[in-house]
This record gives sequence, structure tokens and C-alpha cells, in this order.
Amino acid sequence: MLSIVGPIVRGASAMPPPLHAPDGFFNLPVVLAAWVLSGVAVLASVRFTGQRLNERLVPAMGVFAAFIFAAQMLNFPVAGGTSGHLIGGAFVAIVLGPWAGVLVMTAVVALQALLFQDGGLAAMGVNVLNMAILSTFSGYGVYFVGRRLASTGHGLLGIGFAAAWVSVVVSAIAAAAELSLSGTSPFSVALPAMGGVHALIGIGEGLITAAALGVILAGRRDLLELSAAREGAGR
Repeated sequence: MLSIVGPIVRGASAMPPPLHAPDGFFNLPVVLAAWVLSGVAVLASVRFTGQRLNERLVPAMGVFAAFIFAAQMLNFPVAGGTSGHLIGGAFVAIVLGPWAGVLVMTAVVALQALLFQDGGLAAMGVNVLNMAILSTFSGYGVYFVGRRLASTGHGLLGIGFAAAWVSVVVSAIAAAAELSLSGTSPFSVALPAMGGVHALIGIGEGLITAAALGVILAGRRDLLELSAAREGAGR
């Protein structure tokens, strides 16, 4: 995810380094609303995931959290000297399911804020909402619908690419709306700035997600079959 709220506010031409949303750009009502929505979603995720915990899901959640935490440290170039990094919400939701995905992504976002100051503490509710919840569920929604249209492994990779791209763009649109509601930047300014850059970042996210799914299909297809089985059992 690339934060470009600084140039949006200041009108600067240079982009800042990649980071999650910092403190100071969202007003109190937006911050509180984000914390409440994030808290409800995380509690629901704890409940639904707890009903399905088994000897395979627990270690898988830990492995995916470590993978995404490390992968988010690696940046890839975008246009105009900017760079982005993997979010991972769609990927983890595709493999582990959306509820477990929310918990994995929440842990990653929280640890990055607490250990590396990657995103503000007050804004953590915003970051969790955008990157751990909206990204995860929007990406999984695309995958859930598209998977029924994919008859081959290659088709599944294409669906994974689309799911990852959508997850990034949805997160960017949400951030633009939050900036607008906070009075930081008009939506007509924030949306093109956030959406345009993140549409490009979404391509990188999609390629990484498709590549990772390809590795799983080649070596551990049972992981995806396990996710599908949980859906068939009524989650």
C-alpha cells in the first residue's frame, strides 16, 4: 500500500516513501468509527475462526502472517518514481478463508505499527479497516464468484489476479473517502490520486498473488481444497 496523503494535502509533486496511513490526517469521528467497525469485524472473525480451528489451520495462519509481514517489507517500483508493496489480504483470504484472513492481516498491520511505526497508532483502526478487512473481504468476494467460472488452474490464477487488484483499489477508495470525510482533502482530489496510483500497485499485487497461488497449486493444492471444503460445510 502506498500512502500519498502528504502530497494530497500539501500539493507537493514528490511522493513520500511507502507507509500505512499516519496519524493526523483523519478527524476524531472517522478515527473512532474506524476503530468501532474494525473491532466488530475482528471480534466476528475471532468467533467464526474459533469454530473451525484445527491442527492445520492454526499453523497455517502463523505461516501466512510471517510471509505477509516479510513480503510487505519488499517494495516494487510503480510510475513516477513511486513504489508500492504487497498487501496480501486477497491472497490469505483465498487460501485460509476471509475470517481467518482478517485475523492474519490484523496481526500484521498491528505489529508493523507497534514495531516499525509503519502507520500511526491512532490511525490503526483506519489501517485495519482498509487493509485487513475491506481488502480481505473484497478480494475474497471476487474470488468466491470467479472461482465458479474458472475451469482450469490457469483460470484460477486469473481470478486470483483480479481479486488482488480489486482488493487494492477498494482499499484506496476507502482511504480517499476517509480523507474526504475528515476534511483533509476533497474526494474529487483524493480519489484520482489514491485510486490512480493504487490501480497500478494493484497490478503488482495481482502478479504476486497469482504467482503465489501458482506455487500452491503446483505443490499444495490441498490448501485451496481445504478452503473450499470449509465453504461447503457452511463455514
